[in-house]
This record gives sequence, structure tokens and C-alpha cells, in this order.
Amino acid sequence: MTLPAFYVDDLIKAAIREDIHYIDVTTDLLIDENAETTARFVSKDEGVLAGIEVAMRVFTLLDPAVHFRLYKKDGDAVAKGDLVAEIEGKTRVLLKGERTALNLLQHMSGIATATARCVKLVEGTGASIVDTRKTLPGLRALQKYAVTAGGGRNHRFNLSDAAMLKDNHIDAYGSITAAVAALREKVGHMVNIEVEVRNFEELREAIEAGAHVIMLDNMDIPAMAEAVRITAGRAKLEASGNITQENIAAVAKTGVDIISLGALTHSVRCFDISMRIE
Repeated sequence: MTLPAFYVDDLIKAAIREDIHYIDVTTDLLIDENAETTARFVSKDEGVLAGIEVAMRVFTLLDPAVHFRLYKKDGDAVAKGDLVAEIEGKTRVLLKGERTALNLLQHMSGIATATARCVKLVEGTGASIVDTRKTLPGLRALQKYAVTAGGGRNHRFNLSDAAMLKDNHIDAYGSITAAVAALREKVGHMVNIEVEVRNFEELREAIEAGAHVIMLDNMDIPAMAEAVRITAGRAKLEASGNITQENIAAVAKTGVDIISLGALTHSVRCFDISMRIE
């Protein structure tokens, strides 16, 4: 796992604190404090796994004495019925951590699965599947990590990563040309500038202004193909808006370099994984 431990631990601690508060009324009053058991994580779906180490960290934070074995790793394809992991420890600990661990694991695996499906659909075109900033507050790094586990790539992580002129920036400042020029005077040499365009006139202006990346906002497929022809490799082109699994292959075949989908993180279906006490 490439996620920083301090980030993961802080997120998990907040989730556990929210869920347990100060006592688990059912578990603490029902289960003997010395009881130990084994639990199995089993896939009930088919797709790509992501977040298994994050899920295991929930339990080891609750009790460092917990032991686990992983049979699948992040990025692995899993089928219905596959054994993903086994965990041994105090029964109370396993029961207390179950929901938090599954919430994270199911959500991240859902993102990885959706991403892998889109990556497969554009295979051979040269287009990259990327995420957006449409993430759940506090979960961005986990969600973006899950995208990479599914074979996708990350757009900017935050507003500090790159300068991105969207329609409201351009309308507020006056023009694409003026906005790009003003930014170029102030940003460091490592900062790329992306411009969102709505029509061919804005596209040509963004190219002449020297934008590194140009986002084609809600253009239909014929318009995207024409934008690729006009640009002729002078900037990277990103397709965004109204892209679905039904039309994503056609979008990729227009020749765009990047296809960004907010749906990968903001409305993905959870991947069904169960935890069963033996």
C-alpha cells in the first residue's frame, strides 16, 4: 500500500470514534473479554479489490495483537466466493471493527472495479481514465488510491497541484488569453495550466494562449473529434461531462488523451464483501 500511514490511521481513528463512541453496547455486554476467534473476508461480487490493507488496519489499531493473512492484494481480480483475508484476535475487537473495515473496503473496491471496467472499455485507444475532485470529504486519498488500483490515473489531488481555469474563472476574469497570461506571470515553472472550453472558438484561444491541457466540457463525440483535429497535438485534450460506460469507447476513439469521470468516486456502487466469524 502506497498511502501514507499517518493519513490512513487518522481517518480510521475518526471513523472508529464516530462508530464506537465510548462503548459497543452489544459486544461489550455480551462477549467475554478474553474470547478469541477467526473471521474470514469473502467476496460476494466480481471485480477488482482495493483497500484490504486499510481494512486490516482498522483491527490492528483497535488491538495490535490481531493477526491477519491476506490471500488477495489490492489490484487483484476477485470472483464471487473468493477468500480475500482471514483475521484472528479478540472476538470483541473483530466485532467492533467489522463495520468500519467493510465500509472502507467495499467502497474502495467499488471504485477500483468501476475504474477497471472503464479502462478495459478504452483499451487500445491511448486514452487515460482519470478521476476528479468530486470525492467525499476526508476520503480523497483513499478514493484516488482505489482508482489507481483499478488501473486508472489521478487528476490533480487538490487546488494547489495545478492551475485549472474553469468557465467561472474565465467569465470572472474576462478572457482565456488574459487569464492564462496573468497566471503564467505568477505560477512557478512546475505548475501546468489547464483551460476548460465550451466551443471551438474558446479551444483555438486556449491553444494560442499556450495551455498545457484543454478540457472539452460536455462536447458531443463529433465535436470532440473535430477538437482533436483542430488541436493537432499542440495541447493535451481532456474529455469531461456526460461520459458513460455506453459511450466511453466512442469518446476514446476520437483521439482525446484523457477521459475524466467524477462518477468513479462520487456515485460508485459498493463492492459486496462479507466478514464471517467462524
